[in-house]
Amino acid sequence: MTDTTGAAEQAVASGLLGRLNTTLPQPLTPEWETAYLGVPRHRFLPDTVWLGDDLTPCDRRKSPDEWLRAAYDDEPVVTQINDGADPGDDERWPSCSASAPGIVFRMLHMLDVRGGDRVLEIGTGTGWNAGLLAHRLGSDLVTTVEVDPALADRAADNLKATGLTPHIVTGDGATWEVGHDLDRLLATCSVRRVPPGWVARMKPGGVMLLPWETPWLCYGLLRLVANSDGSASGTFHPHSAFMLMRGQRTDLRIFRDVVRDEHAPDERSTTLSPWSITGDDWAAQFTIGLQLPDVWWTWHESPDVEGVSARLWLATVDATSWAAIDYDGETDERFTVWEHGHRRLWSEVEAAHHWWRSHACPRPEHFGMTVTTDGRQTPWLETPGRPIPQRGEGT
Repeated sequence: MTDTTGAAEQAVASGLLGRLNTTLPQPLTPEWETAYLGVPRHRFLPDTVWLGDDLTPCDRRKSPDEWLRAAYDDEPVVTQINDGADPGDDERWPSCSASAPGIVFRMLHMLDVRGGDRVLEIGTGTGWNAGLLAHRLGSDLVTTVEVDPALADRAADNLKATGLTPHIVTGDGATWEVGHDLDRLLATCSVRRVPPGWVARMKPGGVMLLPWETPWLCYGLLRLVANSDGSASGTFHPHSAFMLMRGQRTDLRIFRDVVRDEHAPDERSTTLSPWSITGDDWAAQFTIGLQLPDVWWTWHESPDVEGVSARLWLATVDATSWAAIDYDGETDERFTVWEHGHRRLWSEVEAAHHWWRSHACPRPEHFGMTVTTDGRQTPWLETPGRPIPQRGEGT
């Protein structure tokens, strides 16, 4: 910890370090422990952060103790809401956060950087992650890209104040072209599709570590290794959730964008419980998301429909097909299904769930992905020689 860091900050930082060394799968290496102490996390947080599910503001000047505890909890801290706009009376939603230190160092361990590696980070955010990399490797070997100009400027100030000067680029990380080949690429935002330009710039044997998301479920890390033929392949790893890359966001609402009064859906029934594919079984959700990469869902509790206690909606991201599954509040054995559009989405979900069950209910870490420079990405089970079915269009 630097000499200019106060005693209170040193105490809570040391406490977090001890917890990390106990709770992580492996303790921090000496190099990463030195980086942690040399790049204090609290110096990268704004004076106002937002805490909890309700995004309660916490002002450093008004609540310094609570703010400092948040800085050194092993929890994510929201550092921007609503893309930096004043939400006014509208709903608050997180648009940037400082990731939990535990996941930061787990990802840095998985990235497996070596001295001399050139690293590209997508999503500068507060700058703390870039600072840790720059401290470990040297500033000249680290480039970080941030789409939000205000965040990029603030991160540059944070890094400069800590004596670090990695290359900071303001732009869209999905399309920005780095001027040299890369040994490592790390994203701090989740992706639904791997930009082909990222694959093209990786040296053979280079590692890409990307938080993963489908419209069905935000979950997991995809660790890819670049092959000599220009493709990259690797496996998924559990337990992470990051904000989606801004250029891949979808802002869809059932009654605004999807369902119309003139739609005349077909009716049938199903014995597949809607909770079995939207509940706590993340393996089922993850598998359905891989097979239906353009389908999303939302619950409508207590709809104003006679005989319906809850309704699950499904829709495609192009808003051309939808399905609704009704629960009457009494029986868990049979549910009414309504389907509209050129695709029968609940039939596709049933097929995806049946495939998962028939393959012994594999977990996310049993799956992998191969991506190519022409944009193709092929999910597989256990080995690239066992591609999994993808249903729908554009797959």
